Amino acid sequence: MRKPRNLAGGGGDVDVLQYEILQEKAAVLARLGTKLQAALDRLAEFDAAARPGFGARERDALVAAAGEALWYFVVQREVLGIPDSEGMMRQLGVPREVRLRMGLNRRPGP
Repeated sequence: MRKPRNLAGGGGDVDVLQYEILQEKAAVLARLGTKLQAALDRLAEFDAAARPGFGARERDALVAAAGEALWYFVVQREVLGIPDSEGMMRQLGVPREVRLRMGLNRRPGP
């Protein structure tokens, strides 16, 4: 097994645990990215199909879900030390309203 460059130290053995942790962090980022893209796609599909003034509650729920997904994705990027979340949001075409709702989705109580 060849050492990844960022784990190759002073010629010692690969720290297998650290390598597996890094792999898991990357896998989590990929899963969160997939969930974010799906939430953005659902919002875009709703907007494309909906008539203006109808389904405001449904749309609000989609925006809130996309905001929550964006929050998790940005936090994981920061955990990994990946800079420029703003550039990523531009690249993904994250709407301003989703950015403003970024954070935990506060669902009403029972």
